[in-house]
Formats: sequence, structure tokens, C-alpha cells
Amino acid sequence: MSLRLGEDLGAKLTAVARADGMPISEAIRKAIEYYIDARSKDEAFRDRLKQLLEEDQEVFKRLLK
Repeated sequence: MSLRLGEDLGAKLTAVARADGMPISEAIRKAIEYYIDARSKDEAFRDRLKQLLEEDQEVFKRLLK
């Protein structure tokens, strides 16, 4: 996986990682974990996930016929 950041966002990320005494890659992982955790607690997001699950199950069922 690769990640491209704009110059400003990259500089901010570098500064935050340095201030926290961690590699940029660890800061990115922590940010992603935080984002996923926050999204998974949002009810509207959870409802959309349930809808996707139902849609995917229908497709899988059709493929098995």
C-alpha cells in the first residue's frame, strides 16, 4: 500500500510524529485505528455497513446458484 500526502499535510504529520517520538508509519497506523474506531461507533455508519452486508450476501447467493 502506498500513501500520497500533500506537502502541507505531510509536514504536519511529520511534526506530530516527531513531537510524539514515533515513526511516521506508526503515527499513520494510529490515526487509521482512531478513524476506524470512531466510524464504527457512529450509528449511521453502522447502518450503512449493515446495508452493504445484506447487498453483498445477495450477490454471493446469486453467484452460488
